[in-house]
Amino acid sequence: MSTTKPAASDKLDRSVIITGLVIVSGLIMVVLDTTIVNVALDSLSDDLGAGLSTTQWVVTGYLIAVALVIPITGWAMDRFGSKPTWIMAVTCFVLGSALCATAWSIESLIAFRILQGLGGGMLMPAGQAMIARAAGPNRMGRAMAILGVPMLLGPVFGPVIGGLLVEYTTWHWIFLVNVPVGLLAIALAVWKLPSGDHVDDVGRLDWLGLVLLSGSLVCLLYGLSEASTKGGFGDSGVLAWLIGGAVGLGLYTWHSLRKGADSIIDVRLLTNRVFAGGTVAIFLVAIGLFGGMLLLPLYYQTVRQQGALDAGLLLAPQGLGAIVAMVLAGRLTDRIGAGWVVPVGVVVALIGTYPFTQVGVDTSYTWLSLILFVRGIGLGSVMMPVISSAYQDLNHDQVSRAAPTLSAIQQVGASLGSALLVTALTQRLTNQLADHGVQLSGGGGSDQLSSIPEKVMPVVGPIMAGAFGFAFSVAFGLTALIFLPALFLPRHGSSGDDEPAAPFAA
Repeated sequence: MSTTKPAASDKLDRSVIITGLVIVSGLIMVVLDTTIVNVALDSLSDDLGAGLSTTQWVVTGYLIAVALVIPITGWAMDRFGSKPTWIMAVTCFVLGSALCATAWSIESLIAFRILQGLGGGMLMPAGQAMIARAAGPNRMGRAMAILGVPMLLGPVFGPVIGGLLVEYTTWHWIFLVNVPVGLLAIALAVWKLPSGDHVDDVGRLDWLGLVLLSGSLVCLLYGLSEASTKGGFGDSGVLAWLIGGAVGLGLYTWHSLRKGADSIIDVRLLTNRVFAGGTVAIFLVAIGLFGGMLLLPLYYQTVRQQGALDAGLLLAPQGLGAIVAMVLAGRLTDRIGAGWVVPVGVVVALIGTYPFTQVGVDTSYTWLSLILFVRGIGLGSVMMPVISSAYQDLNHDQVSRAAPTLSAIQQVGASLGSALLVTALTQRLTNQLADHGVQLSGGGGSDQLSSIPEKVMPVVGPIMAGAFGFAFSVAFGLTALIFLPALFLPRHGSSGDDEPAAPFAA
């Protein structure tokens, strides 16, 4: 029996590639914007006359808006169609960016950032759903690899662009730079994205479910943000937010099971073994790998005293490694399944993470760049194959409701990973310095690192490097946990044994 497959079925056709590139044109500004704004917080504080704790709400307000809008994305796509929903989200983000650039006070800037977040929060789930529908299950790995470009390169090149803009222009340009990119994304979407995929009988919006789920995500993400800022989970305020979020998720689960397919996100999707395994894997990937990405710029900027621009350039090898891996990993995922690709990627990521557990104050930049390239290969071999596998066993109608689930899981996982690693770093550092009779100022968390005077760095530097090594050890352990759900990801033979690639069944 012949195993030859028509060439067209083994390749991404032009329409899928165009859809992916249009989506990337919108996502790239959102992913870059997050890291660019983080670099500019000090400048915003100085120019707008606000304390750093108030200015932090420029980030927190955006995060809360993202949490509010993620759950409604699937319903909006079913009700109005993917293309109008996407264009509306990009328009909202661009409008928010333009208004941010005109902000006259910290309060107005926070309000405009919330508007930005309402648009930005819909773009990732909507983009994943559109590319999943366009590609079909047999080409999912290669299609999702296209989306991996902004997700992996944003945290690397965001600090570089942010550093350049802050150093050579005013803070207004960190928002204005989004406007031409967003207008281009809107034009491409109007021109190239397919229409007509709305659902005729979508039903009324599940308002109770939306309030429960969005409120729970807001509580969880705000609580985790506070844990990162304060360097721990012991604060009563942090615990209250986290407990409130957990209780809210429990109530939403009960509500969704009772309401069924009419709920804003049907939790019964998790009875699908492949989707459930992919969801758990995405959560652990976000905790271990995305959380670990927070430590890298902190190490370069605090221990090695590099500026934001130089620190971003030193992180570039990780992005290059990810690009190299994503092309091959996407094709291999379609041929043999994520269950074979992801474990190998985890091993490579662990190899690229372990040397950072031994990092010092004078570790060779050449050696660190080489290791970061290896770590990037691991990132690219794990993240997008895991996401593509989660969609693989879903039908066309389920994809729009599954995408917000995965985006929410990814957001919570990344925030949890950041909080865990910042806690490990700062508590280790505080204890080590206390043993040497040194007390840190600052409110806790990552703020403590910036409070250390440069003149004491020759003494404190080796202690800080040891604390970073310990935090990277925690990141190493969290990354290793990805092996567990990887065992349940789909495996199959070569592409020649598969059915021809086709869109999802209705």
